[in-house]
Amino acid sequence: MISEKIATLINEQITKEQYAAQYYLSMSAWFSARDLDGIANYFRVQSKEELMHADKMFDYLNDVGSEIIIGQIDQPPHVFADAKDVFEKALEHEKIVTQSIFNILKNANEEGDFATVSFLQWFVNEQVEEEASASQLVTKIKMVCDNPSAMYLFDQELSQRVFDPNAV
Repeated sequence: MISEKIATLINEQITKEQYAAQYYLSMSAWFSARDLDGIANYFRVQSKEELMHADKMFDYLNDVGSEIIIGQIDQPPHVFADAKDVFEKALEHEKIVTQSIFNILKNANEEGDFATVSFLQWFVNEQVEEEASASQLVTKIKMVCDNPSAMYLFDQELSQRVFDPNAV
């Protein structure tokens, strides 16, 4: 059994992961409306990954006998200035998620909750990967956003991403 404080933080993180899924789905819709279906695919897959993260936390709370409380999910933004703005907001959001996970880890460490510390290590590693990927995409979108041919190729590149539930 974990403390009520850690359970609350993880429940809050579940809501944050679900919000992230909706945020990325909103980004996907924005690109779909502009016929950039490859980039839309990228964000659709990202949305599914965030739901899997929420599911992992849900299962963990269940496994340790804690109460699971589903929080309210706010409506994500759906208006963006341009493609660069979307990718920059995605990177910014990943940084927020990273800090939230670090906060849970810090509190679990302070409590000597080694099970939660161990569980969260996967998320720490995942966030390093997520931030690196988002940062690379910001760099790429800045290079291609004013060049329709390059944007076409970038869109094609991101169309190749597939959701692998075993990798999450």
